[in-house]
Amino acid sequence: QIQLAESGGGSVETGGSLRLSCAASGPNYSRICMAWFRQGPGKERERVASIFTGDGTTDYVDSVKGRFTISQDNAQNTLYLQMNSLKPEDTAQYFCAASGPRSGLLCSRTYTYTFWGQGTQVTVSS
Repeated sequence: QIQLAESGGGSVETGGSLRLSCAASGPNYSRICMAWFRQGPGKERERVASIFTGDGTTDYVDSVKGRFTISQDNAQNTLYLQMNSLKPEDTAQYFCAASGPRSGLLCSRTYTYTFWGQGTQVTVSS
């Protein structure tokens, strides 16, 4: 199974930037969905951004479009989330997730994701 380990969280002020990393190990599937989810205090977990490794297609939740960028480094088996112009409402535990081999059409569905990291905390102060 795929194992995932996030890093890069921390505390920043409004307008600041952070880059999250997710190191993946295990089977090297070529066509899977990978995503970043977040769960804020008292909120449900939501998918922030996803990428289909088969063709690099990305998708974002509306609230982060233009501010966050998801990317992958296949050589390093690492997923990234560059977060710019951070807002207090971005405060959450951020999780990396991956599926098994899938159609890219399923990357927007939470049930697609089988493997999860432990999470990293992002706190944005006003």
